[in-house]
Amino acid sequence: MIVILNFGSQFAHLIARRIRNLGVRAEILPCNAPIEEIRALHPLGIILSGGPRSVLEQGHPRPPKEIFELGIPVLGICYGAQVMAKMFGGIVRSGDAREYGKETVSFAVRAPLFKGFAKKEPVWFSHGDHVYMLPQGFHALASTRACAHAAFAHEKNPWFGVQFHPEVAHTKRGIEMLSNFIFSVCGAEKNWSIPILKDEMIRSLRDTIGSAHVVIALSGGVDSLVVASLLHRAIGKQLHGVFVDHGLLRKDEVMEVKKAISTQGLYDIRVIDAKNNFLERLKGIEDPEKKRKIIGHTFIHVFERAISYDFKQFPVRFLAQGTIYPDRIESGVGMPTAEKIKSHHNLTLPERFGFRIIEPLADLYKDEVRKLGEELRLPKKVLWRHPFPGPGLAIRIIGEVTEERLLMVRQADAIYIEELKKAGEYKNIWQAFAVLLPLKTVGVMGDMRTYEHIIALRAVHSVDGMTADWYRIPPDLLEQISNRIVREVKGINRVLYDITQKPPATIEYE
Repeated sequence: MIVILNFGSQFAHLIARRIRNLGVRAEILPCNAPIEEIRALHPLGIILSGGPRSVLEQGHPRPPKEIFELGIPVLGICYGAQVMAKMFGGIVRSGDAREYGKETVSFAVRAPLFKGFAKKEPVWFSHGDHVYMLPQGFHALASTRACAHAAFAHEKNPWFGVQFHPEVAHTKRGIEMLSNFIFSVCGAEKNWSIPILKDEMIRSLRDTIGSAHVVIALSGGVDSLVVASLLHRAIGKQLHGVFVDHGLLRKDEVMEVKKAISTQGLYDIRVIDAKNNFLERLKGIEDPEKKRKIIGHTFIHVFERAISYDFKQFPVRFLAQGTIYPDRIESGVGMPTAEKIKSHHNLTLPERFGFRIIEPLADLYKDEVRKLGEELRLPKKVLWRHPFPGPGLAIRIIGEVTEERLLMVRQADAIYIEELKKAGEYKNIWQAFAVLLPLKTVGVMGDMRTYEHIIALRAVHSVDGMTADWYRIPPDLLEQISNRIVREVKGINRVLYDITQKPPATIEYE
């Protein structure tokens, strides 16, 4: 296996996922894991992840130096490369020019890590500090216009550092680099697959749950449907579904969700109309974190009531959720050095709930979830539906959520998706949605002055949701979408198209 030491990077689990996709087992440990724990796993190689901290800070996190005495390859990525250089006497400085996003790296030295690479390759950076001077015994392998040591290696030992992120989708040959490391440098063999994972999950769920009953929080999205399918195969009629209509859903969502769920054999579905409850609690709230927490806590109250009244005849002991790893990592869960980006409603459940939480997909990414869904033979139409956040349209309305604003963004979103599907573009896009901005601008309609709202359209290409690039929608189609929204949605007089990548932006606006 390959051990990954996590320094709190947003991409640490993405490294593990890439390695698993290559067919090799990967294990993530905290960056300060004891050397005995690392040694007990008998790793063939170690990867030091990136992280939000700076090696220039006092008390910055570092790995146990004994990992360099194990006689196995070590690869440092971003912060991992910097901390490796500093531990061996190199100099790290805060750069005059920070690098975020796509850059071109030039390779000066051929190395096994970059076997088969061209002299120049596009990569993805996200850093402010850089290795200014390499330690004795190390030499540079690659550079960019702003970073002299974009990649480096030890002259005798198989220790490597790269300033860019090979694990993200936008480093064009990043997977090849990781493949070179784990197979050519570490000598690993393939021993991991989604079919094996599916069988292990079903067996584990059956053993964990036993004769107890499970309530699953359904949203109609891919994640909760895959969890429901896993549980249905594991425990059958012991599974009960709750779908909360919080009034923050897309057009015709309730009907489509019920249809999608019933096709998987789960017929005990309780639809709870809680629209007024949610809207009342969101009244006057503008801060996105407060909105998310209010929605999360309101979900809790709704579920408590459902379990107390609707399922009191069943021995319910577990609540299942479709939490996936990007939800956890953006919430700063799992590692003490991770930064919190935003709260997710699945992660605010209190201990007073009285039963255990089951999150079978908590270490998987969206593309892995879809592959698992294919193994479970879920319909393609369901599997490739665009992601939809648990807090719904509340986080696609910047500022206060009102019925009037919900109507505007719901109608605009429906037009947007309808036109993308008609043009055959929907299937090419990872996620597309409309956002209502908290601004009004002057416009002209029928020779009359208007002062109305702005809709922003977002469409991104991604593999796993951890990084994303904006999707190039044909201009004629954008024009058609804009014309329809302005013409058909009362209160909108301007439409914008978002061309920001993630990072630095997130996919959703809140």
